[in-house]
Amino acid sequence: MASPPPELYQECARCTAALVPGALECGSCHALVHASRLEQLGASARLHEERREAVEASATWSRVLELLPPDSAQAEWVRGRIERLASAMANTPTVDARRAWIRKLGPLAPVAILLVNGKYLLALFKLKFLLSLAAFVTFYWALYGVKFGVGFAILILLHEMGHFVDIKRRGLPADMPVFLPGLGAYVRWSALGVPARTRALVSLAGPLAGCIGAAACALLWSKTGDALWIGLASVSALLNLLNLVPIWVLDGAQAIAALDRTERILLSAAAVVFAAAFGQPVFLLVAAGAGYRLFTRDIPASPDHAVMVYYLLVLTALGFLIALAPPPPVHS
Repeated sequence: MASPPPELYQECARCTAALVPGALECGSCHALVHASRLEQLGASARLHEERREAVEASATWSRVLELLPPDSAQAEWVRGRIERLASAMANTPTVDARRAWIRKLGPLAPVAILLVNGKYLLALFKLKFLLSLAAFVTFYWALYGVKFGVGFAILILLHEMGHFVDIKRRGLPADMPVFLPGLGAYVRWSALGVPARTRALVSLAGPLAGCIGAAACALLWSKTGDALWIGLASVSALLNLLNLVPIWVLDGAQAIAALDRTERILLSAAAVVFAAAFGQPVFLLVAAGAGYRLFTRDIPASPDHAVMVYYLLVLTALGFLIALAPPPPVHS
């Protein structure tokens, strides 16, 4: 069998391996070849869904399907999405039928219309979000008292909303945060075809929001002298710093995925310097995680200086906030 001439081959954007013409994913690192286009089409399809334009949404998802490997998990998810849209279109009553149904309600029709359209308001405060947040607040209230417990829950909420807002402003779908008492919280969103850079920026948005919340608490402490505020500031800063360790499901794991080998070495070295400068051993976990990620297969071919600077700035700010906490008294 004759092979295509060399000039027809392209390179993978992530690992620079040669791509066979027409390939949908890289044979070496399994990155999606059309990742940027998939992100655009996915955002467009979700926008059609939000506008209740089922036909347009289904057509756009079909275009997404053409750019995905047929046996991939993403393709299976898109096929399910198209089937659900088809089912919804089949079961959606016509405009005349809806009007006839509303007319039958007589004077209660305005109430019915308000309840139907009110689902957009309820989408902002989904029941799972409210119930899990209430349980989260109650848990820490019982452990640490009302002031610290509520303040701590608000700071965790601020961190998660940092992720949520950054995802939504990019036109991507996301659920409101879900809180797990004693464990933490998470924001579920679809990263189908989303480039590593976008995932990294979304991941760093949470610690940045948490850093801002901790800074606000530190400012209140400087104005009032109340130890509650510096306690909240230091605990929040420490938890956000732990979240930047680049392993497992932590935010740092997605953030470092956009950094090349040289940047990972620099991040590890910077974390060691921060550990000494701020007297905080947690930075050594960041250094160790970055060192470990030198040997994983997700190293991109080109650097991303913006993500690197973002990562370092958040680490630096968190280090300063942790260092603000007064040392515990020494008992003789």
